[in-house]
Amino acid sequence: NSFYLMKTIAIIAHNGKKAEMVQFLNEYRNVLESKEIRLISTGTTGSKAETAGFEVEKLLSGPLGGDAQIASRLAEGKVDMVIFFRDPMDKHPHEPDIFMLMRLCDVHNIPLATNPATAKLLIEAF
Repeated sequence: NSFYLMKTIAIIAHNGKKAEMVQFLNEYRNVLESKEIRLISTGTTGSKAETAGFEVEKLLSGPLGGDAQIASRLAEGKVDMVIFFRDPMDKHPHEPDIFMLMRLCDVHNIPLATNPATAKLLIEAF
């Protein structure tokens, strides 16, 4: 059944990294637009990806609970990879949600890329 072959990749980018995320998505468009990959994202990142022509299921914005929504799906076994371009130079009011998401990636052994170099390796390994 091809349903089980589909992989869900969560994409998240802090405000200072959204342009970098769109650039990354465009670079790997041929892989990410395949029938086997489904993208989910936090709200604003998803909107930027949609503007770039990607089909994305948008959840809430990160500060409004989007990171927690992705963490929840991850805990349910519904996320296969997380690409989270974090901005280490900025403060984030939803830092506890970010740490929870990253911790759950470790708990559930889900590949997590927090920068383009690592994301590239993960996507190319797909």
